[in-house]
Amino acid sequence: MSASKPQKSGKVRIEPSLNKEEEEFVDGRRKSVLESLKKLQIQCSQNEVPNIALLGSGGGQRAMVGLLGSLVQLQKTGLLDCVLYLSGVSGSTWCMASLYKEPDWSTKLETVKDKIIKRLSGPEVSWTNAVSKLKKYYYEKDFFSLTDVWAVMFITSCVKEIDEHTLTEQWSQQSKDGKVPFPIYTVIDKKCKQHDNRDSWFEITPHEAGYSLTGAFVDTSNFGSKFHQGSQTNQQDEFDMLYLQALCGSALADEVEIKKFLWQKIKDFFQQKETIFQEMRKEQPERSKEAIKPPEAQLDRMSDRRQQDPKSPDECYQVLMNLVDMNLSVLTGEDTSALDESIRTTLNDLPGGKSHEDRLRIAHTKTEKLNVKSYTTDEYNRLSDRIGFWILDAWMSIINCMNQWIWGRNHNFLHNMTDEAVPSTLLETETRDFEDTGLLLNSPYFSVLRKERNIDLIISLDFSEGDPFMTVKEAAKTCKELNIPFPEVNIPSGHSEKPKDFYVFKGKNTPTVIHIPLFNVVNCGDKIEDWRKNYKTFQGPYSAKMITDLVEVAGKNITNNRGKLLEQIRAAVGQKGSRR
Repeated sequence: MSASKPQKSGKVRIEPSLNKEEEEFVDGRRKSVLESLKKLQIQCSQNEVPNIALLGSGGGQRAMVGLLGSLVQLQKTGLLDCVLYLSGVSGSTWCMASLYKEPDWSTKLETVKDKIIKRLSGPEVSWTNAVSKLKKYYYEKDFFSLTDVWAVMFITSCVKEIDEHTLTEQWSQQSKDGKVPFPIYTVIDKKCKQHDNRDSWFEITPHEAGYSLTGAFVDTSNFGSKFHQGSQTNQQDEFDMLYLQALCGSALADEVEIKKFLWQKIKDFFQQKETIFQEMRKEQPERSKEAIKPPEAQLDRMSDRRQQDPKSPDECYQVLMNLVDMNLSVLTGEDTSALDESIRTTLNDLPGGKSHEDRLRIAHTKTEKLNVKSYTTDEYNRLSDRIGFWILDAWMSIINCMNQWIWGRNHNFLHNMTDEAVPSTLLETETRDFEDTGLLLNSPYFSVLRKERNIDLIISLDFSEGDPFMTVKEAAKTCKELNIPFPEVNIPSGHSEKPKDFYVFKGKNTPTVIHIPLFNVVNCGDKIEDWRKNYKTFQGPYSAKMITDLVEVAGKNITNNRGKLLEQIRAAVGQKGSRR
C-alpha cells in the first residue's frame, strides 16, 4: 500500500481476521470507492459502501486476455474504481501479474493494455535466458519441482517474459491512497484436496500467504522459508512473479495431456545438444541437487561429487533423451523395446556399468504405466552418480519430478505446531505441495468468501472451457456443505450450450453473485462454438489478431451490461443500508 516495507515477523499467524496492512488498505480503498459511486450518481454514506469482489476464472491465455479486455471496459465505464478486491485463478493471475507490475495501473489502463498486448504478440524468451532461469531455480531454492520447470518451459512462452520481481515489490509501487483493487492470488493444497478437506483453499496476497478458511498465515515474503513450531528457522528468498504464475496456472488439461505436453517440452528444451554441451564447457562440474531434498541435506555428500569428473556426458545425454522418449511412447501407446535396449546397452557400456538380466521389460499390458514409472526410477538411480554438470543433473531431477509428479513443493510453515484451530492433517508433514486452484474449482470464490472480508457483491467473470456455469454451481454446492452463505444457483435449461451474458443469483443474508460467461449469445451470436474452438485452453500462444479480437469480445460483456451492473451495485448499497 505504500513505498515503505512493513516489518515482517517471521511468525505464523493463526487468527480469523485480516492482517493490519490489509485492513488499512480496505479502509482507504472504501473511501475511494465512495467517491467513485458519487460520480456514478449512487448516493450513500461511507458505512453503506458495498464491498465488491471481482473474480477471474482460470482458462490459460484465454483467461489472461479475457480478464484484460473486461478490466479495460470496467475502467472506461467507471465501474473498476468500485471494486475492492481482484482475485484470480490460473490464467487470470497471469493478467494480474502483468497489471500490478505497473504502478497505479488502473489510472492508465489503456496504455498498460497496449503494452501487454505488444509483449504477448512479440518473441518468446530465448533458450539461453530460459536455461539461465532454470539454473537459478535449481540452485537457489530448497525444493525444485515441476512448477519451476513449468515456469521456464511454458509460462514464459505465454507471457513472453521472465518477471523476477516479487509480489511484495509489486505492491510497494502502488499508491497509498488505494487507486487499485487489492489482489488475491489463489492455489490449493494438494494433500488437502486428495482428502476432500475444507482446508484446501490457499491464498497469496501482497501481505500474507495462507489457508483462507482455516485462518493460518505467514508473511508472503516468508512463504517458502522453513518454520518450526510457528517460528521461522531458515530464510529463503521470496518467490518471484514467474514462479507465482506457474504455481497458480498449471491445470490446462487433464493429467495425461499435461504429461504428454511436458515430456515433449522437456525433449524440445534439451534437444539442442550442441548448445547444451557448450553450456557444460563453460564451467567445472558442479554438485548434484536432488529434486526433493533441501540444500542442507546434501552437505555431507557435496565434497565427493564436486571433485568427481563427469563420466561420458555424451552417453549420459543419450540415456536421458531415451528415457524422455520412452515415457512419451508409453503415453502415446508406441512400442518401447528399442528404447529399452538402447538404454541398457549404453548404461552397461559406461565405466562401472553392469548388466541386469532381470531388468524390467516394458510390455504392452494394463500395468505398463506403473512399469515405466518403476523403470524410470531404476534408471534414474543407476545414472545418478555419473553426472557432474548442472544441466544434465537438473535434467535428471526433472525426470524424477515427472516420475513422482511433484508440483509446488514448499516447506510447511505449520509443521509441528500445536493449535486446536488448525486441523492435524496440516501440522504433520514437513512439506506441502501446492497446485492450480482450477483442479478443484476454476474460480477463486473461497478467497473472497472469508467472513472477515464481508463481501456484498461478487462479479464472476468466467473464462472456463466447457460448461460456463460449472464454477458457480460447484461454489454453491461446496458452500452448502461448509455452511458458508451463498445464494442458490439454478440455471435455465439449455443455457449451458447457449448462455446469455448476464446472470444474477441472490439469497437471504448472502452476497449477490453476478455471473458473466465469456462466450455467449449476445457477444458471439450463433458462433459460440466457433469462438470456443478458436480459443482452446491447451494451445500455443495467440497471434496479435487473436488477442485483440478476444479483448474486444470480452469487453462487450461489460459495455453491454453497464446498466445491469449499476443496478446491482445500487441494490447492494440498499441492502447494506437496510442491514444497518
